[in-house]
Amino acid sequence: QVQLVESGGGLVQAGGSLRLSCAASGRTFSGSAMGWFRQAPGKERDFVAGISWSGGFTAYADSVKGRFTISRDNAKNTAYLQMNSLKPEDTAVYYCAAEKFSSSYLDSKAWNYWGQGTQVTVSS
Repeated sequence: QVQLVESGGGLVQAGGSLRLSCAASGRTFSGSAMGWFRQAPGKERDFVAGISWSGGFTAYADSVKGRFTISRDNAKNTAYLQMNSLKPEDTAVYYCAAEKFSSSYLDSKAWNYWGQGTQVTVSS
């Protein structure tokens, strides 16, 4: 059974940092892209960051460029999202995604596997 398990969320003050992890099990995703999305209450699930299978290509939403960094460790079958200079508007449930079946990173419908999400709350 394939599972993606996110961890590292929590409550942090504005300007602080968090590092999210997404550990995959049940199969290897070393040959697949991975990504992070987020969903705030009452809003759509939005793209945050994506990374190619090799890590050689990364993509970010404009709202997080320069503050967030996506990375991966294929030996550990794990992806990460380092989040710095957090803002209250970053508050959301963050979801890990793996293996997309189209060229788009931004479209949530293009991803095959999802984690259960981890809550990130940034206080002002």
